[in-house]
Amino acid sequence: MQERIINSISEQLCIDASKITLDSDFISDLNADSLDIVQMLITMESEYGVEFDDDEIAGIKTVGDIVKFVESRAK
Repeated sequence: MQERIINSISEQLCIDASKITLDSDFISDLNADSLDIVQMLITMESEYGVEFDDDEIAGIKTVGDIVKFVESRAK
């Protein structure tokens, strides 16, 4: 699942997947803005059947944060 999530992020941000790690910060490392992050979360919600609430969104800073969240809640 981790690889699928990284590939999805890679496609959305037009970044080579090999440059994305679990420690990659969306804003400082991947140059994502808030709209990019919201679009990624919407994609994750529909693709994996999870739902992010506002408090959880605020805590998502790195690729690893999304991977952990999706893995713990995926249906």
